Amino acid sequence: MRVITYGTYDLFHEGHRRLLERAKALGDYLIVGVTTENYDDARGKLNVQQSLMTRIKNVEDSGLADKIVIEEYEGQKVQDIQKHQVDVFAIGSDWLGRFDYLKDYCDVVYLERTKGVSSTQLRNEAGVIKLGVVGAGRIAHRFVQEARFVSGISVEAVHNRTHSTAEAFAAEHELSRAVEDYDELLASVDAVYVATPHDTHADFARRAMDAGVHVLCEKPMTLTRAETEELFALAQERGVVLMEAIKTAFAPGFQRMVALARSGAIGQVRSVDATFTKLVDEGRELQPPAGGSISELASYPLVAVVKLLGTEVVDVRTTSLQPEESPVEVYSKIDVTFTHGEATSRTGLGVKAEGDLVVAGSGGYLYVPAPWWKTEYFEARFEDSRDNKKYYYKFDGDGLRYELAEFAWLIRNETFESYKLRAAESVAIADVIERARTDARVLT
Repeated sequence: MRVITYGTYDLFHEGHRRLLERAKALGDYLIVGVTTENYDDARGKLNVQQSLMTRIKNVEDSGLADKIVIEEYEGQKVQDIQKHQVDVFAIGSDWLGRFDYLKDYCDVVYLERTKGVSSTQLRNEAGVIKLGVVGAGRIAHRFVQEARFVSGISVEAVHNRTHSTAEAFAAEHELSRAVEDYDELLASVDAVYVATPHDTHADFARRAMDAGVHVLCEKPMTLTRAETEELFALAQERGVVLMEAIKTAFAPGFQRMVALARSGAIGQVRSVDATFTKLVDEGRELQPPAGGSISELASYPLVAVVKLLGTEVVDVRTTSLQPEESPVEVYSKIDVTFTHGEATSRTGLGVKAEGDLVVAGSGGYLYVPAPWWKTEYFEARFEDSRDNKKYYYKFDGDGLRYELAEFAWLIRNETFESYKLRAAESVAIADVIERARTDARVLT
C-alpha cells in the first residue's frame, strides 16, 4: 500500500512527526509532499520561517519518508496520486472534507490531530508560539480555522465563561484542552487571543499582560480612550505585545491603498467616506450595554479614517437611529473633523447601505467597492479618465490570518508596535467610539 501526504513542515516538531507516523502506518511506503514558498503564498499560508531545502531536510531527518516530492501548484495532488500509483491519501483532520474529491483516485483518510504531544522544550526549540483563545463565539471559531494558515502558531487551549461551551469548542477544533480557570490558561501559553464581549476585553487583556503573556485583542479593544491608553501603557511596562485585531488594517490590499493615498498620488487627502452595514436580528450585537452598530462595526471605518487622515481629531458629531423597540442604536453616522480634512463613518445593524469607501484628494480620488474592509480591488480616478488605474490584491479566507501573522512576527522579533496599526491609532479609534456613543443626537 502506497500512502501520500502533504504539508509545509515549517519548524518541524513532534506534532509533525506523529502525523507522519500515523500516515506511514496506513501502508508500507510513504510519499511526503513538501510545499514550495510560492505555492504556500498562493494558498494563503503566511509566516513560513524556513527555506524549502531546510523543510525537506526536516522530513528526511525524521526517517519516515520513503520518497519526498515537491508540491508546486494547485491540482498537483491529482497528478501525483496517479503518477506514483498511490492507494491512500492522508491528511490532518483539520482539513476534513476538503480533499474528498480525491476519492475518485484513491482512499482518503483524515487523521485526527494528536493532542498535547509537543513538549514545552520542543516547542521552544522550534520557535512555535503557544496560543490560547479566550471566548468561544463566532469570531473565535473563524480565528482557529484561520490560524492553521499561519506557520509557527499552535492554538493550544480555550477558556470561556461557560465551561461546557469551551469543551465543545475544544472538541470541534481538536484543541488540547478547555481550561476552566483563566489563570491556568495564562500559565500554559505564550499569547492569548481575546474574543469575549467588548466590555470584558480590558480585564482579560490586563490579567494576561500582568502574567507576561502577549495579547491580540478583538476590536474594539475597549470602549473608552482612557482604558485603551492604560492597556498600552501596561504592555510597555510588562514588555509584551498588545495589538488590536482589526483585520482590515493588516490586509495587503488595504495597506497598499493607504500607501498610495498617503504617497500623494491623489494629492492631499481631504475626505474619507466609509460605510459598513449588515442586518442583524438577534445576538449580543443588539444587547446593552456594549451592543449597537458603533461598538460592533465602527472600528472598520475608523481604521480607514485614522490611517488616511491621522489621529489629531478636532471634533466628533454623531447622529444615531434607535427605534423605540430597540435597546441599542442600530444605525449611526459619525462625522469626524481634522484640521486638514473631514471624514464620515456610517455603520448599521438594522439599516443596509452600499458598503464602499471613497478617499477624496486634491488631485483625484480612490474608490474601494464593497466589501472594502476585505480590500481586494480599488481604483484611482482622476479628472482625466485616461489617467485612471485599477489595482488588484489577494485577500485570503476571512482575513484573520493577516492580523495573526503580524502578531506572531512582532513576538518573534521582540517588536512591540506594528506600523500597520499603531497604539496611537487604536487610542484615536477608541476616543471617537467613546465620544460617538456618549454624545449622539438620537433619532427614533
